[in-house]
Amino acid sequence: MTELLGPGAIQGGAAAIVVIVILLVLKGKLVPRAQVDDLRADRDARIAAITEERDTWRRAFLTSEEARHVAQAQVGELLETSRTMEHLLRSLPRPGQGVGHAPADRGVVS
Repeated sequence: MTELLGPGAIQGGAAAIVVIVILLVLKGKLVPRAQVDDLRADRDARIAAITEERDTWRRAFLTSEEARHVAQAQVGELLETSRTMEHLLRSLPRPGQGVGHAPADRGVVS
């Protein structure tokens, strides 16, 4: 049993670990810390940019909604004014009609 765990087995185990590490580096599974830090910094910058763009669009939407509500209120006021003017114009006498005279009274002297 000691032959299996002798100095040759330990050297073979160390060689296997080195081969595994080299394979991980070549496959891109094991990368240096500086590269990971660069990737994280780039990701954080992209997230910050996307967050800023989202906030800009949100502010634009809120401003647009506020303007839409103001315009809607103005349209309501204009509609009310239009109805009032229509009522006023319909209550005025038409040309050729006298104020307070019935159509039968026009031009007839009794």
